[in-house]
Amino acid sequence: MRRRLQDRCRGVARAIAVLALSAVGAAGVSGCYADDCATTFTCAPLPGEKPPVLPAWPCDGDPAASPAKEGCGVFVSASSGNDRNPGTKGAPVKTLQHAIGLAAHGGGDGKPPTRRVYACGETFEETIALPSGVDLWGGRHCEDGDWSYVWSFGGPDEPTVIAPPEGIPLRIVEGDDLGAIPGDDATSMIFGVRAVAADASAPDGRSSIAMILSAGTQATVRESKIVAGDGKDGEPGEDAPSERAQDGEPGNHGAHACTADFATGALPVVTVCDDGTESVGGYGGDGGLDAGGDGEPGRPEPAANPGGNGLAGTGAGSGPCTPGARGANGDDAGRAAGAVGAGYLSASYGWIGVRGEDGKRGGVGQGGGGGGGGKGRDGTIACRAGRPQGGPAGGSGGSGGCGGRGGKGGGYGGSSIGIVALQGSALTLETTEITAGNGGPGGAGGRGQPGGGGWSGGAGGAHMETEMLPACPGGRGGNGGHGGDAGGGIGGSSYGVAFVGAFLSIDPGVFVQFGRGADGGPGGNAAPDDDRGRGEKGDGMAYRPFDAPAPGPPQ
Repeated sequence: MRRRLQDRCRGVARAIAVLALSAVGAAGVSGCYADDCATTFTCAPLPGEKPPVLPAWPCDGDPAASPAKEGCGVFVSASSGNDRNPGTKGAPVKTLQHAIGLAAHGGGDGKPPTRRVYACGETFEETIALPSGVDLWGGRHCEDGDWSYVWSFGGPDEPTVIAPPEGIPLRIVEGDDLGAIPGDDATSMIFGVRAVAADASAPDGRSSIAMILSAGTQATVRESKIVAGDGKDGEPGEDAPSERAQDGEPGNHGAHACTADFATGALPVVTVCDDGTESVGGYGGDGGLDAGGDGEPGRPEPAANPGGNGLAGTGAGSGPCTPGARGANGDDAGRAAGAVGAGYLSASYGWIGVRGEDGKRGGVGQGGGGGGGGKGRDGTIACRAGRPQGGPAGGSGGSGGCGGRGGKGGGYGGSSIGIVALQGSALTLETTEITAGNGGPGGAGGRGQPGGGGWSGGAGGAHMETEMLPACPGGRGGNGGHGGDAGGGIGGSSYGVAFVGAFLSIDPGVFVQFGRGADGGPGGNAAPDDDRGRGEKGDGMAYRPFDAPAPGPPQ
């Protein structure tokens, strides 16, 4: 009220000065020694005169008892108003937001803004943004043009109802061109209002939030009802593809004996997965004259390999060659963790929950080891004269299958919150009811994809002209690991007032009713009694402090 009072007192001071000059003549001295009588609320009288009595400010008073006077605010009626009207008693505007704009900025007619809205006890299906410092006096009886407070004679069933089909009904926002309003005038009075949020109507489409105080704003909610609906169930996380991931490639066959003096081992095969990982079958061993060459191991080699997976085969010498070993299977990713935490408060969305963790990709299968090469002669047995004398080459290992993709984390269940108060805001509650609904359960995590299959290694080359042993085959590639099942999202909560870094003043006459917090979503592919990967359950309480605001938009 300070800015309005300053303007009023300056006007009174000027009026007293004019009266004083008319009494003592042009040579007299005005009885106001300062133009700022807002500090003391008095002006010094002239010598011998009684001090003037300042008239009561006509727009002051209790919203429940003070009449709605013309010039003290902008009048709005959903049933009889028109937004082309000036917003007077006889010609009210139709929408609350238009009335708020006129009250905050003036009507463009040179008159100062009233910073007050008088609203009929009707239903307004719109969302509104009320600048901090602008008052909303609802529940007015406007059918006969009286605009008195209807609760004083009509009972508490005729408030101004703000009930949009979607969105957050009431936001207190920082004033834009109102300037810095000192003292109590920075506080918006919301009186005789019923703000009703529909189920799952917040901008994220999951939560229901009736009122938000933006950072640094101030509001007093009195003789009002703030009602939030139920939160929506969290959506299940997306399943990874049900068909298995990319398979490996079959190994190449080794060259036969007597086809070259030195037969090069079979070339490796490579599987390139869509995440850039590779599985490589090992080279086959070379075919030699008196001894075959060793193959090469399959890749990627495990960090620990006690089973000898994917090892290379040895070439023939004093003994026969050995085949390449089968590659190791890729690791299964397992189930990801369920979401934890209470979520975050946000100016744009009101509240943002936490999704379940995405499933990780399964490991790629190791390529099989390359088979050992054979030799071209053994004692008196050799390739026919005139032909190349090299032995058969070993087959290369087959490549392993790709790891399956992980499922996507389950979505969070929507919360039900009556009022959200953000950093530096100040909220005063007086004789007001706040009702929150139930939270929605978290969504289940998505299922992971089966890994791709490993392929067999190539055959070793044969001795087509002799009875000597063939070269050895490559090993089979390992299977790709199963992609991880994802974690479930957190369950939605139910709070009367949720706040972070805000100042709360709560009158004993305030009544808060909250609903149930919901279960978190199960992990992907989980049995009913398997809680691994389940999201955290939501809670319910009248007043819930939060540690930090939201780091970003919902995921």
